Amino acid sequence: SLLTTVNNSDVIGKLLAIASLFPVGMLVGCFTLILFRRDLHTISFLVGNGLCEGINLILKNIVKESRPMVRAYQYTDYGMPSSHSQMAWFFAAYTILFVLFRLHHNRDSVFEMLWKVSTLLSVVVMAALVMYSRVYLLYHSWAQVLVGAVLGVVLGVSWFAVVHLLLSPFFPIVVSMSVFELLMIRDTSLIPNILWFEYTNARTENRTRSRKLVPMKSQ
Repeated sequence: SLLTTVNNSDVIGKLLAIASLFPVGMLVGCFTLILFRRDLHTISFLVGNGLCEGINLILKNIVKESRPMVRAYQYTDYGMPSSHSQMAWFFAAYTILFVLFRLHHNRDSVFEMLWKVSTLLSVVVMAALVMYSRVYLLYHSWAQVLVGAVLGVVLGVSWFAVVHLLLSPFFPIVVSMSVFELLMIRDTSLIPNILWFEYTNARTENRTRSRKLVPMKSQ
């Protein structure tokens, strides 16, 4: 189960309950990116999340370790390893590698370096908060969240390697297929910094269209 409950009088618990929903927010953001950007790399990342969750479910039913607290509503799944912790650290590991190896261009600046460092620190802190929140709220033991964290990092690194080294070379072939052209699926793998690319292209296109509008207004 993805949602959490907490005692109304526990302020810290409320904050940690919100933090523990980070994996849910991450999935919603991923679906939103796919809907509006339709990039193969984002789709591949979501597939990796699905595999990560599937592995977690299999391991839970193999280990069959109970959660540390029995609640009024009984969970049907087990607690080892923690799916929240595993998903959060999968995201953190993948994001760190993505920022280090994919987000760069020739004009590296102090601002960009600060942005990268803040991004890396943010995902690590958030993953750590998710892990701690699951223990604080008694949904998992420390062993369950730590095993989930290790699995998440291993799977995140492994899946990034699969996407970066094995799948990316086939992206141009995939996007050239008729069905994917119809869905406007695109490949931005060879663009080192998609934000910079879209910014410069949008600015250039806007200036070009502005010049075309000037003669029309003067007529």
